[in-house]
Amino acid sequence: MSIHEITQTIMTFIEHNQVWSIPVIFLLAFGESLAIISLLLPATAILLASGALIGADLIPFMPTFLAASAGAIMGDWVSFWLGKHYHQQIIHAWPLNKHPKTVYRAEQFFHRYGLTGVFIGRFFGPLRAVVPLIAGAMHMPWFKFNIANVSSAPVWAFVMLAPGAFGVQWLEALFG
Repeated sequence: MSIHEITQTIMTFIEHNQVWSIPVIFLLAFGESLAIISLLLPATAILLASGALIGADLIPFMPTFLAASAGAIMGDWVSFWLGKHYHQQIIHAWPLNKHPKTVYRAEQFFHRYGLTGVFIGRFFGPLRAVVPLIAGAMHMPWFKFNIANVSSAPVWAFVMLAPGAFGVQWLEALFG
């Protein structure tokens, strides 16, 4: 099954089973923010498309936004915990050992930007779930990590959902 087919299947499920949209969105955001899993899960496309379901009034904005935020916070927290608990072992294990450039870039990014790097890292594809893992492995204090994690997750969730949720309405108002 291709990524496009997986995305379409999940979107069809959400559209036809709206009562499950909130738990599915939570799990997608969690998976998108979880080390290793995010490399395999097409969650970004699904979250962006979910915004269109919000724009079409098929699913509600606020619960979807809160679910995406909570899932992102939990995914980063678990990634951070794994890094803190397993240190370098996890970085040298599969599949991260197959992506040494990504790990190296995350390390450099974290060293250069620290707390700000954790915040900003959420918005850069493959770095999204690796940065919290590296932050944990480098023993960043929990408090500092959680400041960046909890403050960046709602911004990221809004960025994922807003184009579909509000973009179509905004364009219709502008050009309609």
